[in-house]
Amino acid sequence: MSTYERSPEELRVRHLGTVPYGRALALQEQVRARRQAGEVPDTVLLLEHPPVYTLGRRALSSELPLPGELLRERGIEVHESDRGGRITYHGPGQLVAYPIVAVVDVVAYVRSLEAAIVIALSRTGLSSRARTEDGPDYTGVWTGERKIASIGVHVQRGVTTHGLAVNVSNDLEPFAWIDPCGLAGVQMTSLERELGDGCPSLEEFGALLVQGLCETLDRRPAPARRAVAA
Repeated sequence: MSTYERSPEELRVRHLGTVPYGRALALQEQVRARRQAGEVPDTVLLLEHPPVYTLGRRALSSELPLPGELLRERGIEVHESDRGGRITYHGPGQLVAYPIVAVVDVVAYVRSLEAAIVIALSRTGLSSRARTEDGPDYTGVWTGERKIASIGVHVQRGVTTHGLAVNVSNDLEPFAWIDPCGLAGVQMTSLERELGDGCPSLEEFGALLVQGLCETLDRRPAPARRAVAA
C-alpha cells in the first residue's frame, strides 16, 4: 500500500496560471491516474482559462448562443466535458479549482465544495449560501438571488476531476448570452461587482478557497509551489 493510500489527509496545491481548457483536461487526467495509483496525495489545481464555453454531460448543442464562427471571432472556444451539469462560461479573472481527490460519497463531496466557497467568500466580507433545497439544478453558490460560483464534477474509480469556478473579477457579459447551468433568467455576479474596491485579487481569493477546502474536506495543506505540469 502506498503512502497516500495510508495517509490521504494532505492536500497538495498547484498554481498553474492561465491554462487552455484542453490542456487542463489532460493535466487532470494525468493527476487522477497518479492519485488512483496512490502516487500523489489529494491535489487541487488552481488556474484561469482563456474564454471558453464548456458543455457538461446534460448540455445540448442548442444551448450555445452563437454559431461557432461568431464565437471564434469573439475569441471564445467551445469544449465538451464529462463533468456534470450543462453549459457554463470560463474566462480570465475567474478562479477555477479542480480538486482531484479520493471520495466515497459524491453528493457529500459536492456539498463540501459549496461549503468551502461559502467559507472563502465570508472571509472577504460577502455573505453567500448554497441552495440545496431548490434541487440539483441550483448546485453552486449564490449571494442573494445572484449566482457567483458554479460546480460540476466527474468521478472515476473513486477519484474526482473538474470542480468549481468562482467569479472574482471576470467579464460577466458572456454569461448573459447563455442560460448558465441551464437556468433561464439567472443573474451571474462576481466578487468585484459585489465588493467593488474591496475585491481581493485572484491570488488572495485562491488562498482563502484553499483554506476553505482544507476545512470542509478535512485536509491539511501541503507546501504550495508554482508549476506548469502535474
